[in-house]
Amino acid sequence: MSWKWEYAFGAEEAARTAPGDFLAEVARRAEELVRAAEAFHVHGRAHDGLDPKGGDLIVPGGMFTYQVVVRSERVYVVQITYLGF
Repeated sequence: MSWKWEYAFGAEEAARTAPGDFLAEVARRAEELVRAAEAFHVHGRAHDGLDPKGGDLIVPGGMFTYQVVVRSERVYVVQITYLGF
């Protein structure tokens, strides 16, 4: 398995109505999180500790909340908020 990111919970539904440029920025930042998590957790599938605390990232137009799940080698975008700024 390889590290990836994906929408989780209601974020996928919210992404259907958000503007494309905002979603492109969310995807770009999520890819950065994936690369960082992959570098930090080299043996992700063998991880037996707690997952790191998630966080919020501000992107042009809004923000999103993410969670890293090391054993699944995933970064989940759990909420997106489009504010239009």
